[in-house]
Amino acid sequence: MSAPVDAASPTAPVLPTVDAVDFVTNAERQAAHLRLLESEAIYILREVAAEFERPVLLFSGGKDSIVLLRLAELAFAPSRIPFAVMHVDTGHNFPEVIEYRDRRIAELGVPLIVASVQDAIDRGRVVEERGPRASRNRLQTTVLLDAIAEHQFDVALGGARRDE
Repeated sequence: MSAPVDAASPTAPVLPTVDAVDFVTNAERQAAHLRLLESEAIYILREVAAEFERPVLLFSGGKDSIVLLRLAELAFAPSRIPFAVMHVDTGHNFPEVIEYRDRRIAELGVPLIVASVQDAIDRGRVVEERGPRASRNRLQTTVLLDAIAEHQFDVALGGARRDE
């Protein structure tokens, strides 16, 4: 007959608590849901590439467009992404955003089109707002539409969450 196991002994069995079991189950459920969403996004990216002649992927450097760029990379690996990436540059980006954009584009080997809000202001195509609440966000729409027309893109892929 063996001696009883002391609860403080390093050989004592560690049993999961109900909370730990729930967490693992919930984490597994969330991971499965993310895999499903990733699969759906990859399917859509491949369908767009197959059905349209001149798609473009919009990239702002924000979290949604970073995820979209990564999904496009996964969708077409080991090949390159079969379409260009476009950044509508407000001129108000952190330098790190531009550095990240340029580094990822170089890594992926895809064409980058930069449509500049400042260039549109300089040409008189759009008028910059003045005042304490001035923003270039609204000006991006005209710049985006002009770039789509100039490059003859027939579909633009943007990263936005369903809850926005």
